[in-house]
Amino acid sequence: MALPKVNETLLENLEAMGFPRARAMRALYYSGNTTLEEAINWIVEHENDADIDEMPSVDIDIEIESSDSFPISDEIKMKAQLLRDQNRKRKEDEEKKLEREREKERIQAGKKLLEAKRIAEENERKRNLALRKAEKDEEKRARARVLQKLQQDKLSRRSMLVNPQESHAALNSSDIPIQKERNPKPVYRVAKTDHLSDCLRSLRRNHKSEDARVRRAFQTLSIYVGNVVKNPNEEKYRKIRLSNPLFQERVGSLHGGMEFLELCGFERIGEFLHLPDEKIDMAVLKSARSALNNAMTNPFFGLLRTWTL
Repeated sequence: MALPKVNETLLENLEAMGFPRARAMRALYYSGNTTLEEAINWIVEHENDADIDEMPSVDIDIEIESSDSFPISDEIKMKAQLLRDQNRKRKEDEEKKLEREREKERIQAGKKLLEAKRIAEENERKRNLALRKAEKDEEKRARARVLQKLQQDKLSRRSMLVNPQESHAALNSSDIPIQKERNPKPVYRVAKTDHLSDCLRSLRRNHKSEDARVRRAFQTLSIYVGNVVKNPNEEKYRKIRLSNPLFQERVGSLHGGMEFLELCGFERIGEFLHLPDEKIDMAVLKSARSALNNAMTNPFFGLLRTWTL
């Protein structure tokens, strides 16, 4: 396939009028390469053809004789101008249509962005409400613990001043629902449990920007205490070398880590933390495990305002 031969003079005239070369060649070829008027008439009739701006191709080249001049009448000029105006208007209409579509897309994108922002704000509001509710619940529990401790301290002091019968009657009175046992040892254990939880809260607050490190410390403390609970007679589980790099990294370097172990009964002896056999209190150790489990499962543990006297 090859390009057809068209009259070069007519082609130049059409191009001078503003027609694309492909359209001009196509018009000359299919109108018979006769006159400008025939070519322009062909363009008018085939303006909406999908391939009007494609180069024509033929099997055999056709030689076309050139004429020195082709007169351009006013009618031809008007038709050419009309075609140019129609072509420009069509392009303007297409641009306006594209702009309207783009504007619709921008509006839709804006609506989606506003909806996503609204959903994010709503989720944030719900999280804040949940956090405030958790804070209030934690405050109530802390206040209840303080009141309980005050009642227990009051009973402990009274037991030193009155005879056993009166102390027993006070312990079983209906106006004090907590602490009904005769032996004062449970009072000590309740207070020790509070100290264990307070120690973990302090550790969490002192390192509140290091969640992963604090959680690793809780897990390590849980392993130390759990080993003693499961194997109380094994000496190796009741001795921790203070210079151990792993211990220092996970527990020793955190404010509150060694204090927690000391509350469990461990003592600093030389370069070791040691839990003597006579200091093993399974109730305290189990309370320590329970406090650690609460610290690891409660997402608000230690981050909320604690009730204080």
